[in-house]
Amino acid sequence: MNDESRENPAKPEEEKEEKPLTFFEVVGSTFAAAVGVQSKANRQRDFARGKPVHFIAAGVLFAALFVLVVVLVVRVVLSFV
Repeated sequence: MNDESRENPAKPEEEKEEKPLTFFEVVGSTFAAAVGVQSKANRQRDFARGKPVHFIAAGVLFAALFVLVVVLVVRVVLSFV
C-alpha cells in the first residue's frame, strides 16, 4: 500500500456519514407537513437524515400547541359575545 492511499482513503457515496437534521429543520418540516406543502428535496432529506422519533415528538408537540391555540381563540371570541 502506498502512503497516498493511507492519508486520503476514498469512501463510496453510500458509506459517507450525513449530519442529522437540526432542530430548526425538524420544526420547519413539521410545519410544512401540517400545512401540506413541502418540496421534494426537503422530503427526501427528511427521510435520508431524519430520525422518526424527532418527527413524532415534533408532531405531537405541534398538535398539542395547535389545539391549545384553537381553544384559547374560541374562549376569547366567546368572552366578547
